[in-house]
This record gives sequence, C-alpha cells and structure tokens, in this order.
Amino acid sequence: MTGLRVDIIGVDTLGESEWGDWRAMLGANPALDSPYFRPEFTQVAARISPNAAVAVFSRGDRIVGFFPHQRRGGALQPLAAPMNDYHGIVARPGEAPSLEEAAHALGAARLNVTAWVGATCPDGREIGEPRRTVQVRLGEDGYDGWYAERRSSQGKFFKDKERARRSMEAELGPLRVERGLRDPALLAWLIELKRSQYRRTGRHDIFACGWTADLLHALLKTEHEGFGASMAGLWAGDRLAALEYSLHAGDQYHFWFPGYEPSLSRCSPGILLSMDTMRLASERGYRTFDFGFEGEHYKKYFCNASRTVREVLVLRPGLGAAVSQAAVGALNLAGQDRGERLRASIRRRWAAIEACETTSADRLRGAAQAAGAALARMRRTTTRTVPA
Repeated sequence: MTGLRVDIIGVDTLGESEWGDWRAMLGANPALDSPYFRPEFTQVAARISPNAAVAVFSRGDRIVGFFPHQRRGGALQPLAAPMNDYHGIVARPGEAPSLEEAAHALGAARLNVTAWVGATCPDGREIGEPRRTVQVRLGEDGYDGWYAERRSSQGKFFKDKERARRSMEAELGPLRVERGLRDPALLAWLIELKRSQYRRTGRHDIFACGWTADLLHALLKTEHEGFGASMAGLWAGDRLAALEYSLHAGDQYHFWFPGYEPSLSRCSPGILLSMDTMRLASERGYRTFDFGFEGEHYKKYFCNASRTVREVLVLRPGLGAAVSQAAVGALNLAGQDRGERLRASIRRRWAAIEACETTSADRLRGAAQAAGAALARMRRTTTRTVPA
C-alpha cells in the first residue's frame, strides 16, 4: 500500500475541492452521520478554539482523510474538545488510517480521544476502553409510535412523568415548549446554570476558559442548509424551567447541553423538555435523537439504540508512558485498587482540563483543583464509621 502522508494546515486554507471531498466521504460513510463531523462544525470551531488545524491524510496524490484537531502544548486532541461528543478521521469506509497510525504521523507527545469513531489499530485490534452512546431512533410511526412503545414497556417511568407534568401545571401554570431558539440571553442563562452545577459537584468548569462559551454562541449564529444549533425551552406559566442546547444535521438531532431549574427537579422539567423537543423536531423530519454517553438513569427508559466508541490515550513511547503506569501502580499499592478504579475518571478530568485551558499555569491550577476534589471523594467513600 502507498505510504501515508500527512499535511497539517489551517482549516481556512481548505478549498472547495477539499470540502467537496469531505462531504463525499460523509455521504459514503454512515458511521460519520453526526453533526460533529460536518464541515460547518469544523469551520466554526476552528475560528474559536485556540491552536486549531486539520490533518489532511494522503496516499500518493489522493486525499484519504481529514482530522480536525487542536494542540495544547505537546498534546493533541480532537477539535473543540472537551465539547466534541464524536470524533475521528473523516474518510470513506476502510480508507482512514487507524488512531495509532494517525498519532504516529502527527508526532504528538500524546493524543487523547474520548469518543473515537473508527479503527484504533492497523491490525484490527482495539485499544482503549469501549464506551456507549445511546439514541432514540424513530420508526415509521414517528414520535407517537415511539412513545406508545416506551409507555408500554416502561410504563411506571412514563406514568410518573405524566403525573409530574400535571403537577407542574397545577403549581405554576400551563406548560409551553419552544424549539429553534437562538437568543444569546437564554444561552447565557444555560451556561450559568451549568457553571453552578460544576461548582456544586466539584467538576472542572469547562466554561471558565471563555472560548467554549464563545463556541456555543458562534454556532447559534451559524445558518447552513441541513446544519445548525439551537435551543429548546420549557416554560411553566411565566417561569423558565429548562433549556437544552442541541446540534442538528440531516435527520440527526444531538442533545448537547441540558439544564433545568434545580428547585423544580421534583417535576423532571429536563425530561419533559426532551420529550416535547423530540415530538416537535420529529415534525420537522428528524429521526435520530442522540443523548450522548449513557449514564443518567432516564436514558435507559428513553433510548432504543446505541453506538460503541473508544476512549484512548496514545502516548509516545518513552518516559511519558512509563511514568503514567508507575503512577497507577503506586496508587494500587496504596490499597483497594484505587489506581485502576480511578484511572478512567482521572484521565477524563485531565483531558477536559487540558483541552479547555490554553496555558500551563491554568492547566496546573485546574489539575490541582481536580486532584483535591478526587481526594475528598476518595476519603468520603473509604471512611467507615467504627462502632463504639
């Protein structure tokens, strides 16, 4: 096979020929059927995210793939990380270099991916950890058919939500849902809601760096046929109860950033909003609603489909890899297999910090805060009450 060549260039230097290749690859590869792989997402994100570029992979004179990415010091990440829920090399089926090949060609000290779509090794092996994302896929009967099936198979859950809807209406007034919202003031409300949540839970504030919020605002202003970003909102009487920011392309609708008024949690406003958003969006031709990674309890009641992606950290051979394994071993020796148990969580937290923060000082500060939060949680989970 002809050797792989990579050219790393600015996204704005790609011409119509390259964008045409990009779109043709998406059309040929169903695995890339997500708004995150669309040229429009890359074009907007590259303007906003610091140190953005695209790797153009070629064999001979033929382009075989594109990988939009960003650099943070010696690390390389998918473009718009930690915001990007799917990433990989845009290519036709069977033509993309594997993750290992790409990492070697790009020459980064480490390549950290959390939701890789595509092969990870050239010999067919898989490295890293599998993760599942979950979806609602509507059939011929659309939203009504989905809801009837879910209510039949998950009756208790959906009856509870119907009661919650009636309760909120009785307490606060009629419920109203609007989608297609692009008001920056509403987005500011949602971002502040998420930041408060991060502070309460001890997670890294991904919006503190600035550029991540700028990305959401910029996407709201982007208008392309077949691609866009918007919000849906749920009002109870005159009170805003929940907002959800989503990306959409083709017939794909990706729920991205949900938020609801914490004082109304007993009424499940976020869940009610998701259901009403699906109903309204299905009337506009959307058929797949992606809820991202599994985990939140309600998703198992909603979703009838899933995808498997890979979470992988590729380290350049040498000291970095040795130190990483030594650190995990030291934690394990401390007892209770803490290193193995916490490794995935710590890696994800560090990946988010490294992606958001663009200076070494900010990354160190974020790492120190995350370490403190992790140690506090570890102490809470390992402390046992000794009977008197």
